[in-house]
Amino acid sequence: MKRIKISLDAMGGDNAPQIVVEGASEAMTRYPDIDFVFFGNKTILKPLINNKHNLSSSEIIHTVEYIKPNDKPSNVIRRGANTSMALAIKSVKNQSHAMVSAGNTGVLMGFSKLFLKTISGINRPAIAACFPTKKGEVCMLDLGANIECDKNNLIQFALMGQAFAKIVIGIRNPKVSLLNVGEEEIKGFTYLQDASETLKNLSKIINYCGYIEGDRITDGLVDVIVTDGFTGNIALKTAEGTAGFFTNSLKESLKKSIFSKLGYFLAKKSLEGFRAHMDPRKYNGAVFLGLNGIAVKSHGGTDSFGFANAIGVAYDMAKYNFIEDLKKKLSITTKHLI
Repeated sequence: MKRIKISLDAMGGDNAPQIVVEGASEAMTRYPDIDFVFFGNKTILKPLINNKHNLSSSEIIHTVEYIKPNDKPSNVIRRGANTSMALAIKSVKNQSHAMVSAGNTGVLMGFSKLFLKTISGINRPAIAACFPTKKGEVCMLDLGANIECDKNNLIQFALMGQAFAKIVIGIRNPKVSLLNVGEEEIKGFTYLQDASETLKNLSKIINYCGYIEGDRITDGLVDVIVTDGFTGNIALKTAEGTAGFFTNSLKESLKKSIFSKLGYFLAKKSLEGFRAHMDPRKYNGAVFLGLNGIAVKSHGGTDSFGFANAIGVAYDMAKYNFIEDLKKKLSITTKHLI
């Protein structure tokens, strides 16, 4: 059985390295064929890892340097080559199948592009992540890597998103849509219309379903939603804010009176199911798609359960040959990107 080696930026994130080690231990329980390489301060890491019996065979690469949450990419990319994050990314080139970090997103993207490079046929990498929907979950990209995009970028994002949904979500033939201000063909910017027309002509290799509007993102009508990084990031932050507002409002409402508390008791099972479906930790693990290697970004403030899920995303992509599958799709569609 092929073992999957995953490198971890052990010092990245709000609660590192404790959460990184605990998350790795949880992931090992789910996926016994993982081998971990921890990059970070060995003096701190070794006692934590020794407390987890299933991590006893893990390797530690020692470094005392790490990326801080507020570091600017332009200031640290050149001088941060020996940080835990940079070393973990470098290892994907010759040692590991994938890497995971809960550290600084901008720096992680910068290091990933610098060390891994983009796949031939991909102009720009994109950030992809999953949202809960009425029917399951949907993959959305780009979520902030590229503020401005053209027709070819969107087509490439569609191909990458389709491959991601197929492997990580487990959908055999993912439905793909472009996010737009309306469903009519005449709506939206010219480059959106051009991308839509090209995607229609690629029907043999991509299940394109036309435009989708923002209020339909969570309906579960499609499996992949493609947009530029500016729009995608706003959609992501709006969704996170709305979910937080709704959850907090519900909690406060259930505390207001004895009757609301009684209502909570009667509906407890249903409410717990709802909370489990909406739990952001389940969908933790944004991916930098389009690189010659697998780099997964965990939310910086997640707990061990969330970090284990981010490791799970990296595991699935590595085990089921995401990079090679994407390269095959790109070789078929290159002639359409003009």
